Amino acid sequence: MTSQNFFTSRAVRSGAAALVIGLSLALSGCNSGGSPGPGGTSSPVAAETPTASTTPTPTPTPSAVYKPADASGPAQNVPVPVLPEVAKTETREGLEAFTAYWFELLNYAYQTGDVAGLESVTSPGCDYCSKLSTSLITNYQGNRWLSGGKITIPVRTTTFERSADGNFQVILQVLQSPISYYEPGGREFRTASNGSNTGNVLLANFEAGAWRVNDLHPLR
Repeated sequence: MTSQNFFTSRAVRSGAAALVIGLSLALSGCNSGGSPGPGGTSSPVAAETPTASTTPTPTPTPSAVYKPADASGPAQNVPVPVLPEVAKTETREGLEAFTAYWFELLNYAYQTGDVAGLESVTSPGCDYCSKLSTSLITNYQGNRWLSGGKITIPVRTTTFERSADGNFQVILQVLQSPISYYEPGGREFRTASNGSNTGNVLLANFEAGAWRVNDLHPLR
């Protein structure tokens, strides 16, 4: 399978390849002895004196432990990203927080092959995004999986000015770690991809009360 690079950037000195698409009780009681009844006759009468109930302490349910992917198998119990409240606002802070959330969803997709969350906040018109989703789905077919590929964005900034096409631009530095491609049995079905360090522009718009990514491309 031929590797594909979609984030090649002339603005990044490293010239590294762009984002690579290759792509878990007890109650106790006691009986007292009989007591003499009226008239001096001895009549055994059972008297139960219940003790206080003892409620057992619930055993905490152990939290599922996250395990990253490796040659032995895919990632397990990957936390699902949660949209921050500030990312729901049409503000500079909201756009920057949403951008970070979008890349968290991309990381989730790299670890699970599940692109539903990513696509829910991405326009179908984003050509790069569509190719990325397709590649991830393909690389997870037949019980295959990816290891690595973690993305970080140490730089994300925006002037928060709407351009002529109605979008806001976010300038990004995108770092991605190397990726290994495994099939059942732990064999690599293609050569591992190198890491990358690229500059990119993300275009997003706030519509119907929510942010949506409309495009993503290298800095020119």
